[in-house]
Amino acid sequence: MILSVIIPNLNGIQYLSVCLNALMKQTLKEYEVFVVDNASKDESCTFIQNEYRNVNLIKLRKNLGFAGACNAGIRSSKGDIVVLLNNDTEVTPNWLEKILEAFENNPEVGIVASRMMLFDRRDIFHAAGDLFRSDGMAANRGVWEKDVGQYMEDYVFSACGGAAGYRRSMLDEVGLLDESFFFSLEDIDMAWRSQLKGWKTLYVPSAVVYHHLSATGGGSVASYFDGRNSIYVLVKDVPNVVWRIFWRSILWRQILLACQSLMSWKGNEARARLRGQIVGILTIPRVLLKRKYIQSNCKVSSDYIRSILTEI
Repeated sequence: MILSVIIPNLNGIQYLSVCLNALMKQTLKEYEVFVVDNASKDESCTFIQNEYRNVNLIKLRKNLGFAGACNAGIRSSKGDIVVLLNNDTEVTPNWLEKILEAFENNPEVGIVASRMMLFDRRDIFHAAGDLFRSDGMAANRGVWEKDVGQYMEDYVFSACGGAAGYRRSMLDEVGLLDESFFFSLEDIDMAWRSQLKGWKTLYVPSAVVYHHLSATGGGSVASYFDGRNSIYVLVKDVPNVVWRIFWRSILWRQILLACQSLMSWKGNEARARLRGQIVGILTIPRVLLKRKYIQSNCKVSSDYIRSILTEI
């Protein structure tokens, strides 16, 4: 199998050397690396061209967000396995080797989740895979927990897109990242689409990544997309069986988040999330067109769908 690593970048020159140097030290030797630049205004492109001539650089004319940049890299790559990686990360030397082993040993797996740890507190989890709760919210599994070996290799709902592997044949079946998401929850949307087609997501604790949490994404912009895209996921991806059983919890969570935004002392970030929720609601008719296709092509049972939820 050939592996392709896709790194989206936006004004991230201060992180690139750590990220790329770690990739250059992989125990796996056969792989290709793409950096997809989202029209950065810093010297990222010049830096890569001068210092990393073996890295494939794709320069976008405008910022297409995380989803658009990753898709541009995926379309240009040749790998049977596509690995997405945030630019503000440092991977361990055997990271790609462990991802490849997981795909080779588990043909039912379409997505592999890394063990993501905080960059400056390397015994604290950022994510041991992602989960999706019965109130309609996604979350990083294990976030802020100290690693004491509590998360072993196992199936999970999703992988954090900041360090995730995707089988090309799965992408061919379910499609690439939804570029209308732009930034935030596009990995959860992908997980829903793959799960409904019968593909599994495997958490691999030996594939370790250290992450500067929200170093290149955050603030009011992230809050807006969190609010909007949470509505998109609910409308587009969450199956009828989940809505029938948990609709009260789902709606209450959205109302609670809106009220918290109105009352929050955080100001711009809180209001941005509320604006995102409103935009998400206003664009429901457009998203419903996507829902019809996704739900009509579901291959798994209602019992399976319930089994991949984290009920609260």
